[in-house]
Amino acid sequence: MASFVDRVKITAKAGNGGNGCVSFHREKFVQNGGPDGGDGGNGGNVVLYADPNMHTLLDFRFHSKYLAENGADGAAARCHGKRGQDLVIKVPVGTVFLREEDGAVVADMSRPGERKVLLRGGQGGFGNQHFATPTRQAPNFAKPGIRTETHVFRLELKTIADVGLVGFPNVGKSTILSVLTSARPKIANYHFTTLTPNLGIARRYETEFVLADIPGLVEGASEGVGLGHDFLRHVERTRLLLHVVDASGSEGRDPLEDFRIINEELARYGEPEGRPQLAVLNKCDLIYEDGEIERLKRAFEAQGYEAFAVSAAQNRGFDQLLDRVVQLLGELPPPRVFEAEEAEESHVLPDDGFTIRRENDTFYVEGAAMQRFVDSVNFDDEESLNWFHRTLRDRGIIQALRDKGAGEGSTVSIGDMEFDFIE
Repeated sequence: MASFVDRVKITAKAGNGGNGCVSFHREKFVQNGGPDGGDGGNGGNVVLYADPNMHTLLDFRFHSKYLAENGADGAAARCHGKRGQDLVIKVPVGTVFLREEDGAVVADMSRPGERKVLLRGGQGGFGNQHFATPTRQAPNFAKPGIRTETHVFRLELKTIADVGLVGFPNVGKSTILSVLTSARPKIANYHFTTLTPNLGIARRYETEFVLADIPGLVEGASEGVGLGHDFLRHVERTRLLLHVVDASGSEGRDPLEDFRIINEELARYGEPEGRPQLAVLNKCDLIYEDGEIERLKRAFEAQGYEAFAVSAAQNRGFDQLLDRVVQLLGELPPPRVFEAEEAEESHVLPDDGFTIRRENDTFYVEGAAMQRFVDSVNFDDEESLNWFHRTLRDRGIIQALRDKGAGEGSTVSIGDMEFDFIE
């Protein structure tokens, strides 16, 4: 199925906060109505939703940019701006979100219907009504809304299945899946017939479990040979592995050697130690030598693996295997969930931290909060300018500029503003 996609990149951005409003109450017979500028609305969040009806990340190949709605600006008469609408991104169950810059897991959407806030919208700015004091009764400035940042995420779909079928191509994994479940994968007598993970529901008495056919494993799979580099991730959540080998050696291969090679590839990829495996000796109907099946079973058991002789072509030998699978699943922990770090919230800024860099005669005051600080100032209003200069002193920026060598007439750049340093 060419439409199966299990790895994509997207960019996402939460909504900016709306700006606070500068406004003064105007009413007949009321001379000094005072400031009544409303606050800006908060920006919309980016929210993830694990949709059980989705099975591939194909949609993200055609739509890779996701922007939540910005908050509306405040208005006069203490009117708050409208909050930005959340943007909901639907993903298949089992999708893991990784931050592109450092590879950290920020979300694992492992439960159907699960919701998670990936990025929070920026907070709306205060209107000028908040800045009135007994000595500043007509503030002519307001706070801007917090601007959010764009982030890049890598999405990986890691199939959620209780039991995984692994093994070399053409050993009969897809046929076993079709025998044990109602799944109808493509089956043919050539390598790499299966190009995508196939899932099915297997039933044994009162127990149901999800069975996955993981394609593409060959020697060198962990380095990208065959299809293994693309699909080894689908093994990560399985609780139990059924390792299928061609017991008949119909292609001139040694089943014990094949078993060893695949296990080495799983180990190189990071297969957790201690995850149980059952050896499934398929194509036993093609073995005509007396005692050969028992010899193979003893050889696997000598390595610590239970072995079950089956014939998928004749639908024989599966009762004992299914009984053992059900017994083990009752004892094993639930499917693996990847521990997520907190996603970096778009609106969180450092606590007024800044650095000063000098280039020739210009001093650059830099920091994540500096542009927002400049945006808060109405440079045409004397009170707002006084607040700006007072804040520069209180935060230690003036003294830090002196320490760096700034003197009378030096050029200082903060955000997108430049001004002369005056002692």
